[in-house]
Amino acid sequence: MAVVKFTFEDKSIKDVTVENVEEGYSILEIAEDNHLHLNHNCGGVCACSTCHVYILEGEDSLEEISDKEEDFIDRAINPRLESRLGCQCVILEEDAVVKVEIPDQKQIIGHEH
Repeated sequence: MAVVKFTFEDKSIKDVTVENVEEGYSILEIAEDNHLHLNHNCGGVCACSTCHVYILEGEDSLEEISDKEEDFIDRAINPRLESRLGCQCVILEEDAVVKVEIPDQKQIIGHEH
């Protein structure tokens, strides 16, 4: 089973490691299932940039970035080379180890989920 390690740009939030993650789930779904706040104004269908995250390790274990996702990342706050949308980062490998940094969610305008 995969392991996803969440860190937070907001250092007042403690790091969280989620073990026993099944392949086929997205970073957004894993965050939601573990009560970690990650905005997703469009409902996780790659139609906004509010679930923007940074993949610090394990990019090769995730579904490849699409042109549509790249377009929305360009609209995110502080995009970097390791930027992805949490709704599109689907775990593809059973033994994946992925490290994700969630940007400060206070900067996101929109719904809290």
